[in-house]
Amino acid sequence: MSDASALQPEKAFPQGVSLVGPTRPDYSRVLTPAAVSFVTDLARTFRPRLEELLARRAARQVQFDAGARPDFLGETADMRARDWKVAALPGDLLDRRTEITGPTDRKMVINALNSGASVFMADFEDANSPTWDNMVDGQLNLADAVRRTITLTAETGKKYALKEKTAVLFVRPRGWHLVERHMVVDGKPVPGGLFDFGMFFFHNAREAMARGTGPYFYLPKMESHLEARLWNDVFVRAQAKLGVPQGTIKATCLIETLPAAFEMDEFLYELREHSAGLNCGRWDYIFSFIKKRANDPAAVLPDRSQITMDKGFLAAYVKLLIKTCHRRGVHAMGGMAAQIPIKDDPAANEAALEKVRADKLREVTAGHDGTWVAHPGLVPIAKAIFDAHMSGPNQLGVLREDVHVGQADLLQVPEGARTDDGLRHNVRVGIQYIEAWLRGNGCVPLYHLMEDAATAEISRAQVWQWLRHKATVDGIPFEKDRFARVVEEEMQRIRREVGDARFTGGRFPEARELFVRLSTAPKFEDFLTLAAYDLLVTESK
Repeated sequence: MSDASALQPEKAFPQGVSLVGPTRPDYSRVLTPAAVSFVTDLARTFRPRLEELLARRAARQVQFDAGARPDFLGETADMRARDWKVAALPGDLLDRRTEITGPTDRKMVINALNSGASVFMADFEDANSPTWDNMVDGQLNLADAVRRTITLTAETGKKYALKEKTAVLFVRPRGWHLVERHMVVDGKPVPGGLFDFGMFFFHNAREAMARGTGPYFYLPKMESHLEARLWNDVFVRAQAKLGVPQGTIKATCLIETLPAAFEMDEFLYELREHSAGLNCGRWDYIFSFIKKRANDPAAVLPDRSQITMDKGFLAAYVKLLIKTCHRRGVHAMGGMAAQIPIKDDPAANEAALEKVRADKLREVTAGHDGTWVAHPGLVPIAKAIFDAHMSGPNQLGVLREDVHVGQADLLQVPEGARTDDGLRHNVRVGIQYIEAWLRGNGCVPLYHLMEDAATAEISRAQVWQWLRHKATVDGIPFEKDRFARVVEEEMQRIRREVGDARFTGGRFPEARELFVRLSTAPKFEDFLTLAAYDLLVTESK
């Protein structure tokens, strides 16, 4: 990377390109003319197709709102019936039994790489608030991590540096629906995913290869195999532009939208030269289940805490994902354990850890090849479960031919209650997460769980769904006057919990207004991060 001390003048960038964010001297290491030109090429080449695919998403949602339901695709039935495999995986991706995820701040990157996990997924998406500083600093931190030069000295004087053995690095760029407004190409902001992918790949692909690994990615929130095809074409062009051998990039797709659950084979087929499997993105999947069936009174869900992986549509999609991946010779990754250690309450801590153990035992006995955790303290716990029950580097030989999952299984609503406690938890978590996000923090510990954008989406989506269908909450139909009263009471509780100084110095009024607006909107809004990004960008100007 360049060691220039100041951002290159805009005249060094391609015509029609401008960077509109604030700058710092070290940004020039990321925003070099060559890197900006590389991202510009990706944006100009693929943005028209992306816009068509986003319009296709909207059109499908209109159909779902009118009563249509997702189903397996007739036009790809022949491909699903044929026997084929994805390309062979590189050696450093054969064993992925524990993966840790988190944002790209410097301390987290070092601690996660040192955690003992097999993989660290550095997250530019759900665990990140996309301030310009966060996006560019994240690229700097990952570049230093790839080169093993990353260090940090905390205010306490404690020094952080990489151990000799570290986790394999994956990067999750933003989803297709998000943009990076601080880089404008031909009058439009670049797609956020292309900015994140392009900057990381340009600066680090060759360096990673020289160090015996490669440019590896997680791909979020896709709703169609056509969106996976778009990513594959991005990979092909990026590798060609930099002279990187085709197939060097490997990517795991998160199956975290309801339509995607019906196209798992198709995702793997589209990315078959670049595939590193599929992952059960459970939290976004719950959110998508609500969103895609927003107008369906038969799809009203119970409390979030009762929507567990052994019930209904979640249990079905886990089984299908494992069967699909193993049939195609690639990893089936388990979902996130959101628990975090509880230092001041040993009994509560042990109860939380027991939930993690049970979740990971369920995953490994079902046939998963690895799992996710959100905190370094959970790595040894998850690893111990997989070590005890997975004798080899993976379970690709567990074909799950006993599994037969149909449309009805993937749409089955789990049984459970809707309670006032569950409602109030949604309100507190949703508002506090949005408030932290608006201040630039996308990964927030709340009530002994690590919350990110996906879990906040569940919180506001459940409130919207319960209001829309006047669902019973503790036996009483849920309506707006009750919601308004609960919000007011929970805001007072939040103030007591965080203290007056923190409350008055934060962005709680804006967070409350946004949470209420999204929860009571006449039409379900696609993503809270789109509306919140307007506030975030306004604040940064």
